[in-house]
Amino acid sequence: MNKKKINILFVLPSLAAGGAERIMSFVAQNLDKEKFDVKLIVTGFEKDTVYQTSDLTIIYLNKNRVLKSVFILFRLLKRERADIVISSIVHLNTFLAFFSKFFPKTKFISREANVLSELSKHNPYNNVIFSKKMIVLAYKLVDKIICQSNDMRQDLVTHFKVPLIKTELINNPITNTSNLKKKARNQSSTIKLITITRLSKHKGHLRILDALSRVDFPFRYTIIGHGTEKETIYNYAKEKGLLDHIEFINFTQEVDAYLSENDLYLQGSYVEGFPNILLESCLVGTPILAFNAPGGLDEIIINGSNGYIADTIDEFVHYLNLLNADFNFNPEIVNSVVTSRFNKEKIISQYEQLFINITHE
Repeated sequence: MNKKKINILFVLPSLAAGGAERIMSFVAQNLDKEKFDVKLIVTGFEKDTVYQTSDLTIIYLNKNRVLKSVFILFRLLKRERADIVISSIVHLNTFLAFFSKFFPKTKFISREANVLSELSKHNPYNNVIFSKKMIVLAYKLVDKIICQSNDMRQDLVTHFKVPLIKTELINNPITNTSNLKKKARNQSSTIKLITITRLSKHKGHLRILDALSRVDFPFRYTIIGHGTEKETIYNYAKEKGLLDHIEFINFTQEVDAYLSENDLYLQGSYVEGFPNILLESCLVGTPILAFNAPGGLDEIIINGSNGYIADTIDEFVHYLNLLNADFNFNPEIVNSVVTSRFNKEKIISQYEQLFINITHE
């Protein structure tokens, strides 16, 4: 007789472009179908979907806010009688945590996407429903919280009163396959730099521009992304006399191509969850220069092997000068640093083992 499959509901606000959306839908698609029966509930609109979701049953609620989907979502959970409900992004995690009181036979797992205490310094809580007190209360109710990095795990324990035993550390997996660049930078050519991320304050574009204004060698810098800080970033680049060196691109579906064409990825963030773009950059063989910040950088970057982490702007400038003069990264080594630790098979296996263990508790 076949063993009963574990019934899992993944819940997301949308399948629009975003790290949580990509990782959760990827995990849902890649679980062993002999062991797990998986459905994905999306509170947002089907028309906004950008990620491929083949062989996955998806239920769209077509609501423009999570709050407006609360009652229909509750009815769905009641109908589906899942063994496990797993969600990501803090406001949705909060709602589902309170639902857990009505479904005692279901295990509720929250996947946290940010180092919350650090993120709040740059994007303060602006809604009483998702205040720190509410998050603390909600995370008392769930059965497990998946943390993408050690920094995130420690933040929840220290600042949100989450018992360590309730957390599970699972890094993000590499979700795509990319062609490795054939060779590293030609030392005699102008160094090409790139950043691909949302244009918001906590992403730290201004301190990257500050560092670039202090170097005296030629460079080309490509900034890909859109967001509320676009005008501020543009004006700061103009003030620093950098516009002739910079290309602004609003959006691209050719991320791998841009990463491969450039020599060095620049990361300016003040806080991250677990930046998938860094995995993608290393996958094609492009190393990283990043400002030190909470969010798993020290789990992705091994200094001298696939990049460097700088603690200050002066140190960031030092590494820029060093790499311009002597660029010695081997694309194969840059790639191997991440593929050995964050490959799909390894990370999916960790998710599967968590789901099996929690249903047997």
